[in-house]
Amino acid sequence: MKDPRDIIKRPVITERSTELMGEKKYTFEVDTRANKTEVKQAIEQIFGVKVEKVNVQNYDGRFKRVGRYTGTTPKRKKAIVKLTADSKELEFFEA
Repeated sequence: MKDPRDIIKRPVITERSTELMGEKKYTFEVDTRANKTEVKQAIEQIFGVKVEKVNVQNYDGRFKRVGRYTGTTPKRKKAIVKLTADSKELEFFEA
């Protein structure tokens, strides 16, 4: 099995994801080869919470051009993880 910290890259902190935190839904950027089961197990091991549901979204790389040079940005995968009602809140910002 892969190391859980290799599967979960970083949390995604945007205005939309902060609104979802009120519903116990947290957004993470994950490894592009990870599936829903691996993401669920990694979150449960790292944070010690119970995961109810995992939704994933795949993003293709975007076309970019700088002068005469062209290319694409790397593709990425985002996971929205919903915790069970009895799980504790995840704190990304410590006061």
